[in-house]
Amino acid sequence: MELQKLTNGHHRDFQHLEEGESPEREEFLPHKSDGGKPPQFTDFEGKTSFGMSVFNLSNAIMGSGILGLSYAMSNTGIILFLVLLTCIAVLSTYSVHLLLRSAGVVGIRAYEQLGKRAFGHPGKILAALVITLHNIGAMSSYLFIVKYELPLVIQAFLGLQHGSGEWFLNGNYLIVIVSICVILPLALMKQLGYLGYTSGFSLTCMVFFLISVIYKKFNIPCPFDGFTNHTAENISIGGECEAKYFTINQQTAYTVPILAFAFVCHPEVLPIYTELRNPTKRRMQAIANVSILGMFVMYLLTAIFGYLTFYLNTEAELLHTYSKVDPLDTLILCVRVAVLVAVTLTVPVVLFPIRRALLQLLFPDKPFHWVRHISIALCLLFVVNLLVIFVPNIRDIFGIIGATSAPSLIFILPGLFYIRIVSTEQEPMNSRPKIQAACFTALGFIFMSMSLTFIALDWVYGENRSGGGH
Repeated sequence: MELQKLTNGHHRDFQHLEEGESPEREEFLPHKSDGGKPPQFTDFEGKTSFGMSVFNLSNAIMGSGILGLSYAMSNTGIILFLVLLTCIAVLSTYSVHLLLRSAGVVGIRAYEQLGKRAFGHPGKILAALVITLHNIGAMSSYLFIVKYELPLVIQAFLGLQHGSGEWFLNGNYLIVIVSICVILPLALMKQLGYLGYTSGFSLTCMVFFLISVIYKKFNIPCPFDGFTNHTAENISIGGECEAKYFTINQQTAYTVPILAFAFVCHPEVLPIYTELRNPTKRRMQAIANVSILGMFVMYLLTAIFGYLTFYLNTEAELLHTYSKVDPLDTLILCVRVAVLVAVTLTVPVVLFPIRRALLQLLFPDKPFHWVRHISIALCLLFVVNLLVIFVPNIRDIFGIIGATSAPSLIFILPGLFYIRIVSTEQEPMNSRPKIQAACFTALGFIFMSMSLTFIALDWVYGENRSGGGH
């Protein structure tokens, strides 16, 4: 989902914006066109094919959220999870339709610029803040994976069955070391450069992860003696390896936020639309539909096979669960290394658009300056490291971001943009499209408030607050 910040055509955007060029240049058409023709994406000649656009948008959708889907299924059951996953996927495609419709009316190719056209400068600031919050959550989830998995990789290379308590097996120390030695130097680059190809590598790693999950389903017996703590309460021994089709517990509150987090790609839809060869709304909508369908299948397979491997013992980060079976397993070790490399290289890529947004909010008319460039990177990494060290579980990151920025980007803002940008002359407020958009926005607010309420109740009354990590 977050990884698309690095596609080839976006390097130009990062460079221009960080060097102080006005972001309003992203509005590349006048409000009215000669001859009454509707606005089209004509300032930039798109050269990206249909297939490559599908690949790029799939990269934008795919992210760390896939690691939490089996946990979500273990707390809903197979049928309820399938219903929720289908609903989120369908609603995501409708959200893309609203964005494309709004962009087609005014000829804008940036999510933040739609916010400005709809609500003025406050709308632009709101959209930028929501995207920034979401990307900070994405960075935190990636570093959580480093915190969980790097100690296990080091432990496996040393041939240790169990952690020895050494400092180099402490995930908190390791994320600080990785942040300083690897992420910070990459984040200080003026341009993304070859980091732009990280998205393809990351998607390849996630496909490798899925294949491994499917393979391991048929190689790990259940019950397995290595499991000592369960993710659900009141588990009977007889039902430990029995698939549930419908279940509700305290952790069910995290399911919809995890699913929403896994499908966020909407800030990247318009840039991909811009770079598309022969861009039309129907063609871009087809790309979105194919991409979301592909990720739907991949998510469903990962969730099902991961859940049917560990059942109620599934942890919030699936890859970590395999360490309870065999910490020295060669295949899982290869998956861990691949995923670690992918997420570590992705953190500076996600940092670039956050820094771009902060520069535009805090220093909108200032030219590029190394002091600001470096200071913002240091502050962001410091804040994210604190979050990862003190937040007990990756589930909390998935939950909070999935319950705040994800519904804003998928439901609330696209609906509001559509209502405000599409004129009442074209579609009156009592027309069916406007009513649907209003209901869609209201659904986002309902989803956000309910998710935050249930998550807060789990924090106050829940007992399982620290499982699944080091």
